[in-house]
Amino acid sequence: MKKILRSKKGISPILATLLLIVIAVAAVIVTYAWVMTFTGTTIQQAGVMLAKENVSWHTASINVVIKNTGTSNAKITGVYVGTSSANLTALSAVAPVPETINAGSTSTFTITYTWTPNTRYYFKFATDTPISLEFSEKSP
Repeated sequence: MKKILRSKKGISPILATLLLIVIAVAAVIVTYAWVMTFTGTTIQQAGVMLAKENVSWHTASINVVIKNTGTSNAKITGVYVGTSSANLTALSAVAPVPETINAGSTSTFTITYTWTPNTRYYFKFATDTPISLEFSEKSP
């Protein structure tokens, strides 16, 4: 029995070292690929970042203040309003559209719209990029 245990050999130190190096290089490559993919999509999304600042309701209009907190300018090309997120209507009576919101600045949009009190309205501000601003607000 002792003879059998003594005859077993492990892998050589050179082979073990090579295996460890291959595993370490593979781990570095996988980590690098993940980091580059993550930072690439994050940087693209940071270009235009729109946020609703304020919504004020008037007799026959709605004023919406939008801020661009991103690093690139955003051109608003269309405004949509509706009582559900699935049923939005494109509006043509919005001043000023098209409007470019510079990075770090705000712009006020006056929407000519007949609204009813105590109703939730859904808004969508479309840009010339795939990024848009969607939010809902309840009228007073």
